[in-house]
Amino acid sequence: MSKPFVVGICGGSGAGKTTLLKRLSETFLGASTAVFSMDNYYLPFDQQSKDVNGIVNFDLPSALDHHKLSADLEKLISGYPIEVREYFFNVQGSKSVLLTIQPSDIIIVEGLFTLHYPAVFSQLNYSIFVDVDHGTQLDRRIYRDQETRGYKRSEIIYQWENHVIPCYQQFIEPYRHAADFIYFNDHRADDYFLRLSEQLRTLVPDRFL
Repeated sequence: MSKPFVVGICGGSGAGKTTLLKRLSETFLGASTAVFSMDNYYLPFDQQSKDVNGIVNFDLPSALDHHKLSADLEKLISGYPIEVREYFFNVQGSKSVLLTIQPSDIIIVEGLFTLHYPAVFSQLNYSIFVDVDHGTQLDRRIYRDQETRGYKRSEIIYQWENHVIPCYQQFIEPYRHAADFIYFNDHRADDYFLRLSEQLRTLVPDRFL
């Protein structure tokens, strides 16, 4: 198998990274596609940093095992399958599922810190920053975390104000300028997806539908 084309998707919480990932995966129908989610590399709860109020901050780069993450990504790019435990937010281990990710023509790397970790960023052939206004992000996060992660609204607002926004401003937004493409995930999403598709089709025409 030839060397895979590695696409990185970065952006803040609730920006729509997963939605874009799924849309891209459906577009690359002419090639095998592997999804590499950084969410599966969160460290155990008891190894997470806590804020001044004793609340775990999952929005720090140190919340993930970035050494294993980087090593696994390098292994996958080199043509070897990897195994990783699927991570479930707010569930400590009881629903853990072992996933096997096979080497593929296209590897899509998705996560908060895709552009922050040098060992990951250096492996990307193309990078996308998903951008949307903070109000929309918060609305999406409230809905998601209440419906699928079991958080109370008060907990979500606390995390947003004390963890999500400060960490976004320090560890995510500064890398916006380094991305190859800024994807505006608002009323312009369809237009920007067409623009993104055109760029990718030019870069990897043999692996594009």
